Amino acid sequence: MDSPVTDSKPKALLPYFDDFLLFLKTQNYSEETLYNYERDLRMLINFATEEKLRFEDLNKQIINRFKAYLISRDRKQPSTGLTAVRKLEPRSVNRVLSATRTYLRYLIDIDKPVPIPPDAIKMVKTDKKHPQVAELSELIKLIESPVRLEKDELVGIRNRAMLEVLLSSGMRISELVSLNKNQLDGSGRLFIRGKGRKERFVYLTDRATFWVNQYITRRKDNGPAMFVPLRGSRAGKTTRRISTNYLQAKIKEYREKLLINVPTSAHSLRHGFATYLAESGANPAAIQVLLGHESLDTTTRYVHASDKFAEETHRKYHPVK
Repeated sequence: MDSPVTDSKPKALLPYFDDFLLFLKTQNYSEETLYNYERDLRMLINFATEEKLRFEDLNKQIINRFKAYLISRDRKQPSTGLTAVRKLEPRSVNRVLSATRTYLRYLIDIDKPVPIPPDAIKMVKTDKKHPQVAELSELIKLIESPVRLEKDELVGIRNRAMLEVLLSSGMRISELVSLNKNQLDGSGRLFIRGKGRKERFVYLTDRATFWVNQYITRRKDNGPAMFVPLRGSRAGKTTRRISTNYLQAKIKEYREKLLINVPTSAHSLRHGFATYLAESGANPAAIQVLLGHESLDTTTRYVHASDKFAEETHRKYHPVK
């Protein structure tokens, strides 16, 4: 993961910037979350630097100009300082604005003055896209494909085990690659630490447990990580782990070879997990717990019924036949 540009002069544009990041760290936010906050706030730093603004200059007009800056191709990327090549999507813009709000609230909490109230920063309108998730039969075909498509038997078993775990548990890809072997208790239940260091149980299906065990019994190393690169699995103890980029690339490769038209990623397996549980009648509150969401509102954005399920529900429950 690239680190954001770390020149000290621009940081002075946001007072107590380092203290804010340290505060987040003390609140047990993950390293990835800390990185995201720093990256997003550096977009505000880059904007203020180019506009020759002081922190005290921030107001509603300036924030509107900042929004225009975020969707332009003239903004500088916080990780490289180079000019961006594409516009930020509305959801990404809102993420940056949300980070700015959180920073301002921190200043208020430590009794420091802010030039604009956090709630005066309004989010931009986002398009409500109809979510796409592949048919369950296609997702099953995808997760079963590595043992057939990979030339190396161990790679095929390992990749199938990873995909089985994702679909059976609904966990995030970052949670998957962080798994350790000792988190398996033999019952198909895993105790994991997820986003924001929140802990929860997730559950494996019998088939997912089978493929994880198939993989681990073939491993030749005694390292703690559950899923490791090929070299690590055959070279004694290793501390290396499978990267998220590798697994995402593999899912794309399998999808294309299987001619699955719906764009599919590790997140799609999480989405599919929630969608098909809901279609089978699962309680949304239970799905919320399984996904590790704080808010049920967040869960409902994942759990969108398919057109087919919506039609069946309409026919079954509409009072006028």
